[in-house]
Amino acid sequence: MTPNAPVKTIPDRSIRICADRGGTFCDVHASYPDPENPGERKDLVVKLLSQDTANYQDAPTEGIRRVLEAVTGESIPRGSILKTDKIDYIRLSTTVATNALLERKGHKHALLITKGFKDLLLIGNQSRPKIFDLNIRRPSPLYSKVVEVDERVTLVGYTSDPQAEEHAIQFDEDGKVVRGYRGKGWDGVGVAEGPGEVVQGISGEAVRILKKPDLEAVERDLKQLYEEGYRSLAIVLVHSYTYPRHETLIGSLARSIGFTHVSESAQLLPMIKMVPRGVSSTADAYLTPILREYLDGFFSGFDEKLKDGKIRSPRVEFMGSDGGLVDLDIFSGLKSILSGPAGGVVGYALTSWDEKKKRPIIGLDVGGTSTDVSRFDGRYEVVYETTTAGVTIQSPQLDINTVAAGGGSCLSFRNGLFLAGPESAAAHPGPACYRKGGPLAVTDANLMLGRLIPDYFPKIFGKSEKEPLDIDASRVLFEKISEEINASHEGTLSLDEIVYGFIKVANETMCRPIRALTEARGHATSKHVLASFGGAGGQHACEIASLLGIKTILIHRYSSILSAYGLALADRAYELQEPSSTFYTPQNRAGLLARLDKMTNEVQAELRRQGFEDKRVHIERMLNMRFDGTDTALMVLPSDKDGDGKEDFEAAFNRVYKSEFGFLLDTKNIIVDDIKVRGIGKTFDSLGESVYTEIAELHSTNKINRITPTQADSHYSVYFDKIGRVDDTPVYLLDQLSMGDEVLGPAVVIDDTQTIVLVPGSRAVLTRKHLYITLE
Repeated sequence: MTPNAPVKTIPDRSIRICADRGGTFCDVHASYPDPENPGERKDLVVKLLSQDTANYQDAPTEGIRRVLEAVTGESIPRGSILKTDKIDYIRLSTTVATNALLERKGHKHALLITKGFKDLLLIGNQSRPKIFDLNIRRPSPLYSKVVEVDERVTLVGYTSDPQAEEHAIQFDEDGKVVRGYRGKGWDGVGVAEGPGEVVQGISGEAVRILKKPDLEAVERDLKQLYEEGYRSLAIVLVHSYTYPRHETLIGSLARSIGFTHVSESAQLLPMIKMVPRGVSSTADAYLTPILREYLDGFFSGFDEKLKDGKIRSPRVEFMGSDGGLVDLDIFSGLKSILSGPAGGVVGYALTSWDEKKKRPIIGLDVGGTSTDVSRFDGRYEVVYETTTAGVTIQSPQLDINTVAAGGGSCLSFRNGLFLAGPESAAAHPGPACYRKGGPLAVTDANLMLGRLIPDYFPKIFGKSEKEPLDIDASRVLFEKISEEINASHEGTLSLDEIVYGFIKVANETMCRPIRALTEARGHATSKHVLASFGGAGGQHACEIASLLGIKTILIHRYSSILSAYGLALADRAYELQEPSSTFYTPQNRAGLLARLDKMTNEVQAELRRQGFEDKRVHIERMLNMRFDGTDTALMVLPSDKDGDGKEDFEAAFNRVYKSEFGFLLDTKNIIVDDIKVRGIGKTFDSLGESVYTEIAELHSTNKINRITPTQADSHYSVYFDKIGRVDDTPVYLLDQLSMGDEVLGPAVVIDDTQTIVLVPGSRAVLTRKHLYITLE
């Protein structure tokens, strides 16, 4: 990489670096002060393989080294400790925890659970995803050993119940019972009938302590685990979501013995439902140590300012699964499961949404290993219970559907079928064209069809890291598989037809999760805009949009590294959540709002401490609500149907429930399971005009400039559906196009990190930040 600025022109704390470590590629976006134009910043993009142990140990560290080398003009040898005095912040998203879960390569840990519930997480919720499968194979539990704790608490009633006063218990300010039901009437004062002390839980429920844990016995068990080599624990006790004291005592004891990581379920997820809360805690105990080991290795590549992990100067932030940036001290394996894809969702949402037009957007992130699909309609769609690799996790995550079809998806022909994935060639060895002896993959197919052009593709392959893609390796393998295919079919398919057949299969596979997010939920797919990104997104966007009936495609200038660019745009997030177990009645509404107000003040105070003024903080207040007698709670934001500024949670819940299930249980009371306040510290007040406004202005001022094939940088033979090979397909360089330039398909638009294929009948207009593509 050629240095482009002398050291003295770069002020301290001025370089901002965002790195997304994906399954195949690590993308880095950096910005720094423009030495020639004071007050302005320049961007720098670096793309490298996520794994290349022959040349570097850690991809994000290597990417940051290249950034520092390019910006400062200083030669920095590989493996040297990097200085951080020029860095303002580093923002990271990583798939380390995700891959550890998918590959079952997490940390050995033990589960401590209430006596009598030893097999609870093994039994699970008895769901059967493949109900007719005669050979049921369920994934093994994440924990390696179970220890039962002889403790027990139970619930004896609500603090208020509109239908059954006999279940009601009243407490004083210290949480002690002052009125309780005994037999057929109130006993005046004292505790409810039954053995054990009754106290008020966090949720407002009355909790009877039947058995306190014997800490001496627990200590013996913990020491035995420690001697057996365990250093990570998950603690899951019955009803700890509302009465966490027993978990807290055991957790403190474990840390004093020397356990380096303890996941207390009540602290991690103070929510009802013991099974998903327990599985989530074991997932955290399984993944967080792996994540910490990776981060320790990452920090070791920098000077002392980062080595101690006290990330303050420069600040290091991480992308959480819910789309918000968090600090190291609250970043965990559980919060990082969708860390990588979340950055891309933030990137397309903030750059593609128009508050006036309100056109919903489908995000299509075609990476090397998989394709991630999401939807944005003004706010991030968040789910609170997801299943990843057979593990049901209860934690807020962006609603992202993932399918094993990407640039690295392996191509094969089995049982008369063309298959793309789910196996992946990954970064090592990678597709056949990566010069590492890898298998055929989607990337090889795009290369053979002319949708990737070796002369323009980064020359980062081979032992020297300077060789281009190897099209001959791809051709040899495709010719071999074509002989097998033609031998099994009547007639003869050309090599191009066979190669494109694999592309069609991959495209259909990518469409499947899009239809699940739209049509399956009552949204018309054709009314969406397709925001395509990821390294392979530009090669598939037009054809996928055609399959879905979508007419408008947005491809950001940084689409191939949008997950990294999204980190630069992302907002800080801080949230608090408490259990409630309260009936939503007019009498209780004031108390719920008071708790929301208290949590709101705490969230605002924390974001204020992090440097955000109140005017740059957006607050979302939510209640997790369900109908009495059901077990499906929905987290809802309030509506303001009367325009008087009052929060109407009931109307919002009814609307969301009706949309989700198609009916309402009008005769049932509504219960609030949880109270949540999320604060968002805005990184940018505005990102400027939307792309739709730019397009309208270009058309209204007649500033659309049609580019002809004679102005192309070169011409190349590219295969297209229905019309076959177009030997003189024009190839345009994105950096040489100006705002308002219009390119007609068939064509290829290329820059240093992406290749965009424009099919016949399409037209693309370049705006300030996007390629705006329309289809006939």
